[in-house]
Amino acid sequence: MIYEPAEDSFLVMKYIRDYAVDKKVLDIGTGSGILAREAKKYSRGVVASDINEECRPKGIRFIRSDLFENIHERFDLIIFNPPYLPADEREDAESSLSTAGGKNGYEIIEKFLENAGDHLTPEGKILLVFSSLTGRKKVDDIVYHREFDFKLLESKKIPFEVLYCYLISRR
Repeated sequence: MIYEPAEDSFLVMKYIRDYAVDKKVLDIGTGSGILAREAKKYSRGVVASDINEECRPKGIRFIRSDLFENIHERFDLIIFNPPYLPADEREDAESSLSTAGGKNGYEIIEKFLENAGDHLTPEGKILLVFSSLTGRKKVDDIVYHREFDFKLLESKKIPFEVLYCYLISRR
């Protein structure tokens, strides 16, 4: 199942132009590839990755990878629109791969940030989008404990939740 673009995708997409110009970009968990295609317009190169082989966007270099498992390069910008919702037992397993970020919703973000620094150039940045259902304070704590700083670029209220788009950089 490929994650179809929704409000979260469009929120982070607004900021790609600001941070991808003339940069080497990784769109991790590319899903439909909408963010990789947007980055390709401005960057000097894009790699899209996803655990799902079906998520291979046309015309963009693709690496099948569970987060950074098969990624061996450094990037100026990493874009991550992760599965971030708390797991729901009623959701089928295939669908939850695109939506659930773990039992509490933040576990995939935590795993991502554990290794993200190894794949950023010294001045590299991360665009991350997540939901209030993930727990903003918990995400803030994870970012801080992984020795990153963040800036809230925008929050957007949608039914049942608030979406946050962060720009994350090294401390």
